[in-house]
Amino acid sequence: MSSTGETLLRAVETPLFWIGALTAAYFSVCSVYRLLSGLRVWVLGNGRVVSPAKLGKWAVVTGATDGIGKAYAEELARRGFSIVLISRTQEKLDDVAKSIVTASSLLESKYGVETKSIAVDFSATDIYPKIEAGLTGLEVGVLVNNVGMSYSYPEFFLNVPNLDSFIDTMVNINITSVCQMTRMVLPGMVERKKGAVLNISSASGMYPCPLLTVYSASKAFVDFFSRGLEAEYKSKGILIQSVLPFFVATKLSKIRRATLDKPNPDRYVAAELNTVGLQSQTNGYLPHAVMGWLTTVLCPARLLNSYIMGLHLGMRSRYLKKQKQG
Repeated sequence: MSSTGETLLRAVETPLFWIGALTAAYFSVCSVYRLLSGLRVWVLGNGRVVSPAKLGKWAVVTGATDGIGKAYAEELARRGFSIVLISRTQEKLDDVAKSIVTASSLLESKYGVETKSIAVDFSATDIYPKIEAGLTGLEVGVLVNNVGMSYSYPEFFLNVPNLDSFIDTMVNINITSVCQMTRMVLPGMVERKKGAVLNISSASGMYPCPLLTVYSASKAFVDFFSRGLEAEYKSKGILIQSVLPFFVATKLSKIRRATLDKPNPDRYVAAELNTVGLQSQTNGYLPHAVMGWLTTVLCPARLLNSYIMGLHLGMRSRYLKKQKQG
């Protein structure tokens, strides 16, 4: 090597060393920060935030008679909230209310948990004056926008049965309900400078899901709505969270048997409530958080889209075959 080359090498050697060292230090610090943040969220949690003393006496839960909604109602009652149950069928509402009162009298009698039910069909748009009247005078500390609907089976957009009414119903239940319920309870929370709004989106809203296109898009709306609202109102003391679960063993998902990655609703909700105040956008449950990271960070979008398309085509084929046989 010539003397000129050696001189040039020495000139760049030190800067390159420091660039490499600083880069390694940066990624090390980021890794440690993420590890500590993960421990804070998934090990220590933030369970004390979700309490009537910190947020307000009443919790309102839509879609409260089954699955995740019922689990939220029961877990919030266990934490001392009085519960407003909102769903379509009065008989089911009465059953859930009875079970909450019975459980609270045995486990949490010192809180004097109350229940109130409002029977409405969220596929309609003329229901909100009735709900608003039912919530008048209540100190609503938590709103869980859980009510939702999905497809009966994966299907191409133009082949969805009764497509016109399907679109209206999907939008009314999955989108309009979130906006209208938030409109009702948020002013009181802002006035008191405390409260939490938990909007149950779906992992299907994290990326397009072919053959569940309208459902996926509606849940993406819920996620974006929540994140925008969180930026608007976090300075006013309001906790707003977008919750994006993967599969949970519920009637909606048609999964009967719970597993580690497909928990039952009680297990999921208990984990999710411990993330409130720590994450404004959450998968709510550690295995789901890992799945969310893998599918959004490591997996190329085109590959993921192709995989979901193939998965849903298989589910569609099995469903239609079963219908023909039946």
